[in-house]
Amino acid sequence: MTLQQLKYIVEVADRGSITEAAKALFIAQPSLSAAIQELEREIGTVIFLRSSRGVRLTSEGAEFLGYARQVVQQAGLIEEKYIARTQPKKRFAVSTQHYSFTAGAFVELVRSQRGEAYEFILREGKTADVIGDVRNLRSEMGILYLSGFNSPVIEKQLREASLQFSDLFTARPHIFIGRNNPLAGRKMVTLEDLRDLPCLTYDQGDQNALYYSEEILSSMDHDKSIMVTDKSTIVDLMVGTAGYTISSGLCPSYLRGNEIVSIPLDVDETIRVGVITHRDVALSQLARDYLAILYRLVRDSLTEENDKGAE
Repeated sequence: MTLQQLKYIVEVADRGSITEAAKALFIAQPSLSAAIQELEREIGTVIFLRSSRGVRLTSEGAEFLGYARQVVQQAGLIEEKYIARTQPKKRFAVSTQHYSFTAGAFVELVRSQRGEAYEFILREGKTADVIGDVRNLRSEMGILYLSGFNSPVIEKQLREASLQFSDLFTARPHIFIGRNNPLAGRKMVTLEDLRDLPCLTYDQGDQNALYYSEEILSSMDHDKSIMVTDKSTIVDLMVGTAGYTISSGLCPSYLRGNEIVSIPLDVDETIRVGVITHRDVALSQLARDYLAILYRLVRDSLTEENDKGAE
Protein backbone atom coordinates (compact mmCIF):
# COMPACT_ATOMS: atom_id res chain seq x y z
CA MET A 1 0.00 0.00 0.00
CA THR A 2 1.41 3.38 -1.00
CA LEU A 3 0.50 6.99 -0.30
CA GLN A 4 -0.06 7.45 -4.03
CA GLN A 5 -2.68 4.69 -4.05
CA LEU A 6 -4.47 6.34 -1.15
CA LYS A 7 -4.48 9.65 -3.04
CA TYR A 8 -6.00 7.83 -6.00
CA ILE A 9 -8.78 6.41 -3.82
CA VAL A 10 -9.63 9.84 -2.40
CA GLU A 11 -9.70 11.45 -5.85
CA VAL A 12 -11.94 8.78 -7.37
CA ALA A 13 -14.32 8.91 -4.40
CA ASP A 14 -14.58 12.71 -4.60
CA ARG A 15 -15.26 12.71 -8.35
CA GLY A 16 -17.41 9.58 -8.51
CA SER A 17 -15.71 8.56 -11.72
CA ILE A 18 -12.42 6.87 -12.58
CA THR A 19 -12.37 8.70 -15.91
CA GLU A 20 -12.72 12.14 -14.30
CA ALA A 21 -10.23 11.27 -11.56
CA ALA A 22 -7.68 10.15 -14.16
CA LYS A 23 -8.03 13.50 -15.96
CA ALA A 24 -7.52 15.41 -12.71
CA LEU A 25 -4.50 13.30 -11.78
CA PHE A 26 -3.00 13.51 -15.31
CA ILE A 27 -2.62 9.76 -15.64
CA ALA A 28 -4.10 7.20 -18.02
CA GLN A 29 -7.40 5.67 -16.96
CA PRO A 30 -6.12 2.06 -17.29
CA SER A 31 -3.17 2.90 -15.01
CA LEU A 32 -5.50 4.37 -12.39
CA SER A 33 -7.86 1.39 -12.57
CA ALA A 34 -4.94 -1.03 -12.24
CA ALA A 35 -3.57 0.81 -9.18
CA ILE A 36 -6.96 0.68 -7.45
CA GLN A 37 -7.47 -3.01 -8.26
CA GLU A 38 -3.99 -3.80 -6.94
CA LEU A 39 -4.81 -2.05 -3.66
CA GLU A 40 -8.15 -3.86 -3.42
CA ARG A 41 -6.39 -7.20 -3.84
CA GLU A 42 -3.79 -6.26 -1.22
CA ILE A 43 -6.33 -5.34 1.46
CA GLY A 44 -8.85 -8.01 0.45
CA THR A 45 -11.66 -5.49 0.12
CA VAL A 46 -13.71 -4.16 -2.79
CA ILE A 47 -13.60 -0.39 -2.39
CA PHE A 48 -15.63 0.68 -5.44
CA LEU A 49 -18.51 -0.84 -7.35
CA ARG A 50 -18.15 0.01 -11.06
CA SER A 51 -21.02 0.72 -13.45
CA SER A 52 -21.63 2.60 -16.69
CA ARG A 53 -22.66 5.64 -14.60
CA GLY A 54 -19.41 5.77 -12.63
CA VAL A 55 -18.36 4.27 -9.32
CA ARG A 56 -19.81 4.16 -5.84
CA LEU A 57 -18.27 3.12 -2.56
CA THR A 58 -19.07 -0.17 -0.90
CA SER A 59 -19.72 -0.08 2.86
CA GLU A 60 -16.22 -1.41 3.48
CA GLY A 61 -14.85 1.05 0.93
CA ALA A 62 -16.45 3.99 2.72
CA GLU A 63 -14.79 2.95 5.97
CA PHE A 64 -11.42 2.54 4.23
CA LEU A 65 -11.82 5.93 2.53
CA GLY A 66 -12.23 7.64 5.90
CA TYR A 67 -8.85 6.40 7.07
CA ALA A 68 -7.22 7.00 3.68
CA ARG A 69 -8.40 10.61 3.71
CA GLN A 70 -6.82 11.16 7.13
CA VAL A 71 -3.47 9.78 5.94
CA VAL A 72 -3.52 11.92 2.77
CA GLN A 73 -4.40 15.06 4.74
CA GLN A 74 -1.64 14.46 7.28
CA ALA A 75 0.88 13.77 4.53
CA GLY A 76 -0.10 17.07 2.93
CA LEU A 77 0.56 18.93 6.17
CA ILE A 78 4.00 17.31 6.47
CA GLU A 79 4.86 18.25 2.88
CA GLU A 80 3.80 21.86 3.46
CA LYS A 81 5.82 22.26 6.63
CA TYR A 82 9.00 20.26 5.95
CA ILE A 83 9.33 20.18 2.16
CA ALA A 84 7.66 23.35 0.89
CA ARG A 85 8.77 25.10 4.11
CA THR A 86 5.49 26.95 4.38
CA GLN A 87 3.20 27.35 7.35
CA PRO A 88 0.49 24.67 6.98
CA LYS A 89 -2.96 26.02 6.25
CA LYS A 90 -5.64 25.55 8.85
CA ARG A 91 -8.32 23.29 7.40
CA PHE A 92 -11.92 22.77 8.46
CA ALA A 93 -15.06 21.58 6.67
CA VAL A 94 -18.65 21.25 7.87
CA SER A 95 -21.71 19.89 6.05
CA THR A 96 -25.19 21.03 6.98
CA GLN A 97 -28.80 21.12 6.03
CA HIS A 98 -30.07 24.57 5.08
CA TYR A 99 -29.84 26.50 8.38
CA SER A 100 -29.00 30.20 8.69
CA PHE A 101 -27.38 29.80 12.10
CA THR A 102 -24.79 27.35 10.75
CA ALA A 103 -23.72 29.96 8.19
CA GLY A 104 -23.63 32.62 10.91
CA ALA A 105 -21.30 30.51 13.04
CA PHE A 106 -19.12 29.83 9.99
CA VAL A 107 -18.78 33.56 9.32
CA GLU A 108 -17.65 34.14 12.91
CA LEU A 109 -15.07 31.35 12.64
CA VAL A 110 -13.60 32.91 9.50
CA ARG A 111 -13.44 36.36 11.10
CA SER A 112 -11.59 34.96 14.11
CA GLN A 113 -8.56 33.76 12.11
CA ARG A 114 -6.70 37.11 12.14
CA GLY A 115 -4.79 36.82 8.88
CA GLU A 116 -3.59 33.21 9.20
CA ALA A 117 -3.66 30.95 6.13
CA TYR A 118 -6.69 28.67 6.05
CA GLU A 119 -8.93 26.58 3.83
CA PHE A 120 -12.50 26.39 5.15
CA ILE A 121 -15.46 24.67 3.49
CA LEU A 122 -19.16 25.04 4.29
CA ARG A 123 -21.14 22.39 2.39
CA GLU A 124 -24.85 23.17 2.51
CA GLY A 125 -26.90 20.47 0.83
CA LYS A 126 -28.92 17.29 0.84
CA THR A 127 -29.43 15.16 3.95
CA ALA A 128 -27.77 12.09 2.42
CA ASP A 129 -24.75 14.20 1.44
CA VAL A 130 -24.40 15.56 4.98
CA ILE A 131 -24.23 12.00 6.33
CA GLY A 132 -21.93 10.83 3.53
CA ASP A 133 -19.53 13.75 3.94
CA VAL A 134 -18.97 13.02 7.62
CA ARG A 135 -18.81 9.28 7.07
CA ASN A 136 -16.12 9.72 4.42
CA LEU A 137 -14.37 12.46 6.43
CA ARG A 138 -14.87 15.10 3.75
CA SER A 139 -16.28 17.14 6.63
CA GLU A 140 -15.42 16.94 10.32
CA MET A 141 -19.04 17.35 11.33
CA GLY A 142 -22.53 17.62 9.96
CA ILE A 143 -25.68 19.36 11.17
CA LEU A 144 -29.13 17.91 10.63
CA TYR A 145 -32.41 17.31 12.44
CA LEU A 146 -34.27 14.33 13.82
CA SER A 147 -37.99 13.93 14.45
CA GLY A 148 -40.22 11.15 15.66
CA PHE A 149 -40.87 10.24 12.03
CA ASN A 150 -37.37 10.14 10.56
CA SER A 151 -35.21 9.23 13.58
CA PRO A 152 -35.52 5.39 13.29
CA VAL A 153 -34.18 5.50 9.72
CA ILE A 154 -31.58 8.27 10.14
CA GLU A 155 -30.22 6.95 13.45
CA LYS A 156 -29.83 3.47 11.92
CA GLN A 157 -27.81 4.98 9.09
CA LEU A 158 -25.65 6.92 11.52
CA ARG A 159 -24.87 3.77 13.53
CA GLU A 160 -23.94 1.84 10.39
CA ALA A 161 -21.64 4.69 9.33
CA SER A 162 -19.91 4.84 12.77
CA LEU A 163 -21.37 8.29 13.36
CA GLN A 164 -22.83 9.78 16.53
CA PHE A 165 -25.54 12.41 16.99
CA SER A 166 -25.25 15.08 19.71
CA ASP A 167 -28.23 17.34 20.40
CA LEU A 168 -27.76 21.03 19.73
CA PHE A 169 -31.28 22.14 20.63
CA THR A 170 -34.89 20.96 20.59
CA ALA A 171 -37.61 23.20 19.20
CA ARG A 172 -41.27 23.28 18.38
CA PRO A 173 -42.03 23.54 14.64
CA HIS A 174 -42.50 27.01 13.15
CA ILE A 175 -43.33 28.28 9.70
CA PHE A 176 -41.21 30.84 7.89
CA ILE A 177 -43.17 33.24 5.67
CA GLY A 178 -42.69 36.66 4.12
CA ARG A 179 -43.83 39.67 6.16
CA ASN A 180 -46.55 40.41 3.56
CA ASN A 181 -48.04 36.92 3.83
CA PRO A 182 -51.71 36.99 4.96
CA LEU A 183 -50.75 34.88 8.01
CA ALA A 184 -47.94 37.21 9.10
CA GLY A 185 -49.90 38.78 11.96
CA ARG A 186 -50.85 35.47 13.64
CA LYS A 187 -49.49 34.35 17.00
CA MET A 188 -49.87 30.72 15.91
CA VAL A 189 -51.01 28.89 12.78
CA THR A 190 -52.61 25.51 12.17
CA LEU A 191 -52.23 23.05 9.31
CA GLU A 192 -55.68 24.09 8.14
CA ASP A 193 -54.44 27.69 7.84
CA LEU A 194 -51.72 26.48 5.47
CA ARG A 195 -53.91 24.32 3.24
CA ASP A 196 -54.22 26.81 0.35
CA LEU A 197 -50.65 28.16 0.51
CA PRO A 198 -47.68 26.81 -1.49
CA CYS A 199 -45.44 24.53 0.59
CA LEU A 200 -41.72 25.20 0.00
CA THR A 201 -39.29 22.31 0.50
CA TYR A 202 -35.70 21.38 -0.33
CA ASP A 203 -35.08 18.86 -3.10
CA GLN A 204 -33.21 15.77 -1.88
CA GLY A 205 -32.18 14.57 -5.34
CA ASP A 206 -31.96 10.82 -5.93
CA GLN A 207 -32.52 10.29 -2.19
CA ASN A 208 -35.84 12.16 -2.20
CA ALA A 209 -37.38 9.77 0.33
CA LEU A 210 -39.70 11.15 2.98
CA TYR A 211 -37.16 10.30 5.70
CA TYR A 212 -34.53 12.56 4.10
CA SER A 213 -36.78 15.60 3.97
CA GLU A 214 -35.52 18.70 5.81
CA GLU A 215 -39.08 19.55 6.81
CA ILE A 216 -41.27 17.68 9.28
CA LEU A 217 -44.68 16.37 8.23
CA SER A 218 -43.09 15.31 4.94
CA SER A 219 -45.70 12.60 4.39
CA MET A 220 -48.52 15.18 4.09
CA ASP A 221 -50.13 15.88 0.75
CA HIS A 222 -50.09 19.46 -0.58
CA ASP A 223 -52.22 20.92 -3.34
CA LYS A 224 -49.44 23.43 -4.06
CA SER A 225 -45.78 22.61 -3.60
CA ILE A 226 -42.49 24.10 -4.76
CA MET A 227 -39.16 22.30 -4.43
CA VAL A 228 -35.84 24.16 -4.51
CA THR A 229 -32.17 23.35 -3.98
CA ASP A 230 -30.76 26.45 -2.27
CA LYS A 231 -31.56 28.73 0.63
CA SER A 232 -31.55 32.04 -1.25
CA THR A 233 -34.26 30.77 -3.62
CA ILE A 234 -36.51 29.61 -0.81
CA VAL A 235 -36.14 33.01 0.87
CA ASP A 236 -37.01 34.76 -2.41
CA LEU A 237 -40.12 32.58 -2.70
CA MET A 238 -41.19 33.31 0.87
CA VAL A 239 -40.83 37.05 0.25
CA GLY A 240 -42.30 37.09 -3.26
CA THR A 241 -45.16 34.59 -2.87
CA ALA A 242 -47.53 33.32 -0.19
CA GLY A 243 -45.34 30.25 0.22
CA TYR A 244 -44.16 28.84 3.54
CA THR A 245 -41.62 26.37 4.81
CA ILE A 246 -41.57 24.47 8.10
CA SER A 247 -38.47 24.61 10.26
CA SER A 248 -37.22 25.03 13.83
CA GLY A 249 -38.07 28.73 13.97
CA LEU A 250 -34.45 29.52 14.81
CA CYS A 251 -33.34 32.25 12.45
CA PRO A 252 -31.43 35.17 14.05
CA SER A 253 -32.89 38.57 13.21
CA TYR A 254 -29.54 39.82 11.87
CA LEU A 255 -29.68 37.07 9.22
CA ARG A 256 -33.32 37.37 8.16
CA GLY A 257 -33.77 41.14 8.55
CA ASN A 258 -37.41 42.22 8.52
CA GLU A 259 -38.43 40.27 5.43
CA ILE A 260 -39.07 36.86 7.03
CA VAL A 261 -41.51 36.12 9.85
CA SER A 262 -41.39 33.05 12.10
CA ILE A 263 -44.68 31.77 13.58
CA PRO A 264 -45.27 28.68 15.79
CA LEU A 265 -47.12 25.82 14.12
CA ASP A 266 -49.82 24.15 16.22
CA VAL A 267 -48.81 20.49 15.87
CA ASP A 268 -47.78 17.81 18.34
CA GLU A 269 -44.22 17.47 17.05
CA THR A 270 -40.71 18.41 18.10
CA ILE A 271 -37.52 18.97 16.12
CA ARG A 272 -34.11 17.85 17.44
CA VAL A 273 -31.31 19.66 15.66
CA GLY A 274 -27.89 18.18 16.33
CA VAL A 275 -24.31 17.64 15.28
CA ILE A 276 -23.06 14.39 13.77
CA THR A 277 -19.40 13.39 14.12
CA HIS A 278 -17.31 10.30 13.42
CA ARG A 279 -16.87 8.04 16.46
CA ASP A 280 -13.28 7.15 15.59
CA VAL A 281 -11.97 10.67 14.91
CA ALA A 282 -11.19 13.35 17.49
CA LEU A 283 -12.36 16.85 16.58
CA SER A 284 -9.74 19.42 15.65
CA GLN A 285 -9.38 22.69 17.54
CA LEU A 286 -11.11 24.50 14.68
CA ALA A 287 -14.05 22.11 14.89
CA ARG A 288 -14.29 22.70 18.64
CA ASP A 289 -14.13 26.46 18.05
CA TYR A 290 -16.94 26.24 15.50
CA LEU A 291 -19.04 24.20 17.91
CA ALA A 292 -18.55 26.75 20.67
CA ILE A 293 -19.67 29.57 18.35
CA LEU A 294 -22.62 27.47 17.19
CA TYR A 295 -23.81 26.77 20.74
CA ARG A 296 -23.55 30.46 21.64
CA LEU A 297 -25.48 31.60 18.57
CA VAL A 298 -28.19 29.03 19.22
CA ARG A 299 -28.46 30.06 22.87
CA ASP A 300 -28.69 33.75 21.95
CA SER A 301 -31.25 33.08 19.23
CA LEU A 302 -33.42 30.95 21.53
CA THR A 303 -33.30 33.74 24.14
CA GLU A 304 -34.30 36.23 21.44
CA GLU A 305 -37.26 34.07 20.36
CA ASN A 306 -38.38 33.56 23.99
CA ASP A 307 -38.21 37.29 24.64
CA LYS A 308 -40.35 37.95 21.57
CA GLY A 309 -42.87 35.36 22.68
CA ALA A 310 -43.17 37.00 26.09
CA GLU A 311 -43.97 40.42 24.63
